[in-house]
Amino acid sequence: MFDRHQGGERVILVAIDFGTPDFVEGMAELRLLAAGAGLDILGEVQGKRSRPDAALFVGSGKADEIAALVLATEADVVIFNHELSPAQERNLERRLHCRVIDRTTLILDIFARRAHSAEGKLQVELAQLQHLSTRLVRGWTHLERQRGGVGMRGPGEKQLETDRRLIGVRVKALRDRLAKLGKQRRTQRRSRARQHVLSVALVGYTNAGKSTLFNALTRAGAYAADQLFATLDTTTRRIYLPQIGEVVLSDTVGFITRLPHDLVAAFRATLEATAEADLLLHVIDSASPGRERQIEAVEKVLAEIGADAVPQLRVYNKLDLTGVAPGVGRDEYGKLQSVYLSAQTGAGLELLRDALLEILRAERDREEAGASDEDVSRPTVSSV
Repeated sequence: MFDRHQGGERVILVAIDFGTPDFVEGMAELRLLAAGAGLDILGEVQGKRSRPDAALFVGSGKADEIAALVLATEADVVIFNHELSPAQERNLERRLHCRVIDRTTLILDIFARRAHSAEGKLQVELAQLQHLSTRLVRGWTHLERQRGGVGMRGPGEKQLETDRRLIGVRVKALRDRLAKLGKQRRTQRRSRARQHVLSVALVGYTNAGKSTLFNALTRAGAYAADQLFATLDTTTRRIYLPQIGEVVLSDTVGFITRLPHDLVAAFRATLEATAEADLLLHVIDSASPGRERQIEAVEKVLAEIGADAVPQLRVYNKLDLTGVAPGVGRDEYGKLQSVYLSAQTGAGLELLRDALLEILRAERDREEAGASDEDVSRPTVSSV
């Protein structure tokens, strides 16, 4: 019997190129996701197809190639860098004689590992159960043989005897609890709004350096690491800006290409703070060759949560890896569009603080002008 490596379960990674330009980046991202889940990568299988096979996703020959590698390495799990249908997962497991999970399940597993707050854990469990409910057609017998493992944490392990009805009951309870927490969060935001406290939210692709920047601006000591989804729980701190006063700064969960829809829905209450912010700092990894694709992925999620109309300042981070000098970018009208800095070294941080001051001062002036117009237009009530 093969001994397990310290890294955890032994996995084979599979990615199929359907002609998309980001295939190589996507494969690199899958490796990072697997490493972030503490998995031991034994091998990779790649291939090209014009479209997925309805039954196996890959062709029969490629399935045999994967099966041979599984047999040779005694791998525990095969992970596809794609979204598989329940039928495809079932067919592949029969063909490969091991567990098969897709990209969505892997991301959900990482979220289950990293969520620390009570709300974060509830959100992840809700997303897992919603994803799991679509796979109930497979039955639970294969899960009973596995007893945990990647993609099986949380409800995958706790709900072995649960049927669709009981999952529905749990999903409703989770939604009710999250709705209550969301209501409390909205009450807190309304209270800040009445105090005229401006809010700024950090958004961006996972591992773009949001938490490092958050710590540099607030000295908060929030957890930051060179890994995907290091931050799941929103952290909020107040910072002081001259002429503005206190500003609420929030560090939020990072986004990723093809972020599971169930996760976006589950984290909607947390992400509402992003949609209601006065300004978004869109943190971008300027050293990443896939930064344009990452920007597009972030913009897509922002639109999905209703935050695409919030004013945005792009922060091109990690200049220490590119050799580019700190600076700012403006449009043809002189309006600030971007700041170039390194949160790691601190180069360009003062430029960002100046940019925040300029943008938020203009925002406050607009708010005060709007309030004055409202006072003027409000009808007076005369006593009789």
